[in-house]
Amino acid sequence: MSRARYTTATQLGGELPIVTLARQKIVILGGGPGGYEAALVAAQLGADVTVVDSDGIGGACVLTDCVPSKTLIETSNAMTLINRAAGLGIATGGLATVNAARLYERITDLARAQSSDIAGRLAAEDVKVITAKGRLAGPGLVRAGDEQIKADAVLIATGAMPRILPGAEPDGERILTWRQLYDLTELPRDLIVVGSGVTGAEFASAYQALGSRVTLVSSRDRVLPHEDEDAANHIEEVFRRRGMTVLGRSRAQSVRRDRDGVTVRMDDGRTVAGSHCLMTVGMIPRTQGCGLDDAGVELNSHGFIEVDRVSRTSVPGVYAAGDCTGVNLLASVAAMQGRIAMWHALGEAVTPLRLGHVAATIFTDPEIATVGVSQRAVTAGEVAARVLNLPLATNPRAKMAGFSEGFVKLLASRREGEVLGGVVVAPRASELILAVSVAVEERLTVEELTHTFAVYPSLSGSITEAARKLMEFTPDPQ
Repeated sequence: MSRARYTTATQLGGELPIVTLARQKIVILGGGPGGYEAALVAAQLGADVTVVDSDGIGGACVLTDCVPSKTLIETSNAMTLINRAAGLGIATGGLATVNAARLYERITDLARAQSSDIAGRLAAEDVKVITAKGRLAGPGLVRAGDEQIKADAVLIATGAMPRILPGAEPDGERILTWRQLYDLTELPRDLIVVGSGVTGAEFASAYQALGSRVTLVSSRDRVLPHEDEDAANHIEEVFRRRGMTVLGRSRAQSVRRDRDGVTVRMDDGRTVAGSHCLMTVGMIPRTQGCGLDDAGVELNSHGFIEVDRVSRTSVPGVYAAGDCTGVNLLASVAAMQGRIAMWHALGEAVTPLRLGHVAATIFTDPEIATVGVSQRAVTAGEVAARVLNLPLATNPRAKMAGFSEGFVKLLASRREGEVLGGVVVAPRASELILAVSVAVEERLTVEELTHTFAVYPSLSGSITEAARKLMEFTPDPQ
């Protein structure tokens, strides 16, 4: 796209000279996915863009959260494959072990490289980056360190940070948040993971595969309490079968540092001892010191910034995107919120955010990927749908790879057979869910999905097979 906006006008006497419109000034607080994706869009639309960031381009997502954790998980997946090798007829010649120092070094190197790549993209688009803490300083004003910048629109994309449980304050050595794991020099021998949401389940799965003895402490009846029940139960069964200790209905009250380990105390008096404790008990918005109160930006009861579906806050000209809004804490959602904000601020046509179409993945082993209408909504009678759950155990490609864990679930409307949602539990479910995501986005029917060729043999063949089985239902007469 052109970097400048031009307009011409005609009148009876002839054409007027070409006039260049003033460039819009955009200031973005935060250089994570919500911020840098917004900056790229705004720059491509011809705006003068400044990003104010104090932590490093890419934000926590790239430097401490998503990129590092998924890099760790890739290594754990490799360990799982190695451990499965004997069943595939491969003699490995001994037990594979993890070089923890090299593992963590690779993770941090990769994160820094990704941050550098993003910074390069911003520079190529002439986006100015100021390394400082930024705050709203008045209507259309941002203070970045000692500098004050006038803006036509401001985007707040300052992210979130790990919630700290009183009585379990991290020390960075034995009691840890997930952002401190990569400073370790060893693999935790006995890791206690407090919290069984997405982050807790992912790290518990990864460290179990890497060779740690893992205890997962869950305050709920099951792990992943907010996810598809079939998928969550399946993953918990896998965890237990692989030797993980899962403590359900167990709420951690405190964590005490011992000389060479930790002790976690439950609210019922029970204790669990380990070498390290990883706290994964949620996120809180990172908005303190941003001038939101003075500017009149409304927050919800949890302190997250209130936004509408085009990322507007309660203050005209001020937008917000990403984890600081509390809207589905995913990098993909943050990036889309940021892009939508810039399209709206700069007068482009924009489609409001549709959370019902967001594809999400939990990077356990196997992975869990979901999109669209949930089983919970169908069971509660909120959505009328047919549901089919197809185990992967009969899939030929799964048999060849030596695994039988996982399934494909499709949900389709009763009358037309329109694909409303789906769940995939499988290795690389994050890739397989795309077919279902496209079907949901484009309102395809199970018949149309069935008539789409799938490779044989492939895991994706289970998606078309599930669609075919859904077609076998007799449609409702009304």
